[in-house]
Amino acid sequence: MPYLFLILLLLSGCSIIQEQPSDKVTATKSSLLKLDYEGFTLWLDCSKRGAVKFRYNAQRDSGNFKRSSRFYLDPNVPSDCQQTSTKGYGKGYDRGHLVPANHLDYSASAIKASNTMTNILPQASNMNRGAWELTEEIIECYRDIDELLVIGGVIWGNNPDDDYFIHSHGIKTPDAFWKVIVRGSGQDEQAIAWVVPNTSEATKKRLDRYLLSIDDLEAETGEKIPVADYAKHEKPDVSWLIPYGCDRG
Repeated sequence: MPYLFLILLLLSGCSIIQEQPSDKVTATKSSLLKLDYEGFTLWLDCSKRGAVKFRYNAQRDSGNFKRSSRFYLDPNVPSDCQQTSTKGYGKGYDRGHLVPANHLDYSASAIKASNTMTNILPQASNMNRGAWELTEEIIECYRDIDELLVIGGVIWGNNPDDDYFIHSHGIKTPDAFWKVIVRGSGQDEQAIAWVVPNTSEATKKRLDRYLLSIDDLEAETGEKIPVADYAKHEKPDVSWLIPYGCDRG
């Protein structure tokens, strides 16, 4: 897609329907690309070559398709809007998923789409396999109890000291990642939120340190979270506990 044409789309708010892996690419008036994949949606900032937000519904675990070992660029996204390489980052950083493959294992095409580089950012290995992974395990367990709405995003920050991958991948390293889980409805609606720093200190044992209220998350990120007002004000003392016997895999 010519870049000038993309700019015109961004100004007009028009939509484009394209082939897989992204089912639909929508140029929004906020200068973000909305990417609709099977099972999840990303909002991509072309100026950063990376996503700023993601959203999906986590439903009862009903599949066991295996995650691909390969990573992919999205042929439907302009090259100026995404990373320049699919290779591993190195320097103690993983190719970290915003939307995890395991929550899409009901569909071979959906789980494959999770390895598209638009869904991948540099995450400190201890964080990706630590606090961030524990949020994914909480979702894995609670989606068998209730259907969950999961919304999250990226706090890019402005720290040049860890921007190791500009030359290799064309992308900076985010300072932190945030995530909200919403379950229930009406008077039974509950929500929990974290902002997890993208550092090696963000282990599973530290996850509770990163809890905050939805009110505070909205103030920090500028996002409006679709949850009842009464559920926005309190910060939980601890993260939702993993139910006994839950299969986290």
